[in-house]
Amino acid sequence: MDKLKQLESFVSVATRGSLTAAAIAEGVAPAIMGRRLDALEERLGVKLLVRTTRRLTLTHEGSAFLEDCQRLLADFSNAEASVSAGGVKASGHLRMTAPARFGRRHVAPLVPRFRELHADVTISLNLSDRVVDLAGEGFDCAVRVGDMPDSSLVSVRLADNRRLCVATPTYLKQHGTPAHPHDLSRFDCLTLSSDASQTRGWAFRVPQGEASELIYLKPGGPLNCSDGQVLYDWCLAGYGIAWRSTWEVEAEVAAGTLVALLEDFAAPSNGIYAVFAQRKHLPLRVRLWIDFLKHHYAQDGFWRAQ
Repeated sequence: MDKLKQLESFVSVATRGSLTAAAIAEGVAPAIMGRRLDALEERLGVKLLVRTTRRLTLTHEGSAFLEDCQRLLADFSNAEASVSAGGVKASGHLRMTAPARFGRRHVAPLVPRFRELHADVTISLNLSDRVVDLAGEGFDCAVRVGDMPDSSLVSVRLADNRRLCVATPTYLKQHGTPAHPHDLSRFDCLTLSSDASQTRGWAFRVPQGEASELIYLKPGGPLNCSDGQVLYDWCLAGYGIAWRSTWEVEAEVAAGTLVALLEDFAAPSNGIYAVFAQRKHLPLRVRLWIDFLKHHYAQDGFWRAQ
């Protein structure tokens, strides 16, 4: 018996709650639906449904298997629908997540442009600074900034990201310019408060003989905050020196509203990544979205223009 037909019959019966209703929808006798379910349970060696004359109930294993079957059948349907007129088209629903500020600035503006190219794809964008459980919460992929920890997720590097010290020309005119990372102790530094995640401090690469050493400093100042957006705003208002990512300040540096400091001591780049759960066959819509991001992030001037 066709395995796919067994799965389709199981989903139809489970979602309709009745052998008879599922049989009518397919135009076959209820006995045929029953035989397909029996064959499926025998092949799997597990009971999926408890059937009585009055009601039909999913077992615990049946409930879990139903979700997998619905996802599998949806992917199969999308794969069939994507091949038309001699070409391949992306379709289905794309669920993705990104950090809030980065997502507002560098992901959200690209979403409508992506859909203009792929009209059969619908899109949900979640912006959150928490680390989202992709598989557990049903997301196809995420954009994440920073070094990737070891995990079961697959990561694709989309772009490099550096951290820079920046300040306004007005602040530097009034207070001078640091020539070495250790000079920062004499300046008003806008730092993350102790309850934020950046525990190691600001990173710099300093000469050490013929080599160099990566050091971490925790400069101080009269203002600190747990929110990076606030630090950016304070810096732009001229209240001190901030240590920010290039994706956040490169446009302002290019425009001259902020000045990059201590560039000769900048730490090595970390990355901006697309991550997704380990899957044998990644849906076409996800592959195309990742390629779309990578293409735009690699364009000359992209970060300066945002």
